[in-house]
Amino acid sequence: MRQFSRQSRSGRILLAGGLVALALGMSGCTRIRTHQGYQVDKLLVDSIQPGVDNRASVEGTLGRPTFAAQFGEQDWYYVSRDMRALAFSNPKPVAQTILRVRFDPAGNVAAVDRMGLEQVAKISPTGDKTPTLGRHRSLLDEIFGNIGAVGAGGMGGMGGGSNTGGPNGS
Repeated sequence: MRQFSRQSRSGRILLAGGLVALALGMSGCTRIRTHQGYQVDKLLVDSIQPGVDNRASVEGTLGRPTFAAQFGEQDWYYVSRDMRALAFSNPKPVAQTILRVRFDPAGNVAAVDRMGLEQVAKISPTGDKTPTLGRHRSLLDEIFGNIGAVGAGGMGGMGGGSNTGGPNGS
């Protein structure tokens, strides 16, 4: 009878240890959620009215923009993005809001536009090398390619035409 209880106790300990190890291992596979950029408050965004607000009131309500338009300061952008990743994988955008506040030349709000995740471009590279134009040169061509070119005419060396600027080369 004693042997049975010892085996049962050691079996329980092993089972508990296995469950703890499984729980720790599975915790490494949890989803990681992050937020980047502006925290969008729908009530504050809806309070911006075209024709009523100006740059100062928008900055007072929403804060400084994430970035302004490059050519002229007619547009302000507020960017918000939620990302999700599983363990060690690359993060992927789950939700995105781009709030664009357009101003007229007088600095008053002309329009407020919202764009979402449809603006995210999906780019898939086709390899680990960037294709370039021109000829392909091997390592040996790069190392030994200049042999004989030193001093050749037109290459800046001494053997060839003169570069002194005079009519006779003087």
